[in-house]
Amino acid sequence: MGKERLVGKVALISGGARGMGASEAQLFIDEGAKVVITDVLDSDGEATAKRLSPDGTACKFFHHDVTKEDHWKSAVDFAIKEFGQIDILVNNAGIFERGTVLDTSLDAYMKTININQVGVFLGMQAVAPHMVSRQKGSIINISSVAGLSGTPGFLAYGASKWAVRGMTKGVAKELAPFGVRVNSIHPGIIDTPMLQTFDQAGEGVREMVRSRIPLGYESEPVNVARLALYLASDDSSYSTGSEFVVDGGMTA
Repeated sequence: MGKERLVGKVALISGGARGMGASEAQLFIDEGAKVVITDVLDSDGEATAKRLSPDGTACKFFHHDVTKEDHWKSAVDFAIKEFGQIDILVNNAGIFERGTVLDTSLDAYMKTININQVGVFLGMQAVAPHMVSRQKGSIINISSVAGLSGTPGFLAYGASKWAVRGMTKGVAKELAPFGVRVNSIHPGIIDTPMLQTFDQAGEGVREMVRSRIPLGYESEPVNVARLALYLASDDSSYSTGSEFVVDGGMTA
């Protein structure tokens, strides 16, 4: 298709230096959008922005810690300064760490909560006034299949992703009267650097996880990006407060 579904739109994508965020940025640009990718991984982020838009006209990188309120304000201000508006927010930044209720420290728990959950809250809060003033916008929160069912061994991660799901529904109802839509995407096992967590868990763990996917294989990040594209575009204009699952049948 290319260069039509997001023409005239501007997207802010957190955690955009690599993995799903970079894939989302690539597809959005291919469909005509201007994109600001943010991350704490400066060298990766700069390289990705340069790769996606060598002349800087379609993609720019901004250093951004999603746990910091002032960073969110700066990121939103930067996107508006560079491209004039924000039509789409993808709350993509997140971490994936192992830990059960027996061995997760409070510090480890709060680290995950602050990045995966508080970061999403701050992102929605930072961009909402701008979108409300324009009476339009699409917020896409990346949750997980771990936000749909229990995930033993990943306590903090599961808790954070359930929270993202819940916040999405509440904020969707709050912002609907202003023409702003809010939805969540729930990826299953996606082949990104995060997947290395399974490799670190021991020999055979990744194969065991793969065996639980009815389609039999991990997804490429582009499959998540395609779903984000749908939610970012006007094709999904009547969808808000909903979960969109891309998991190869894991939660069927």
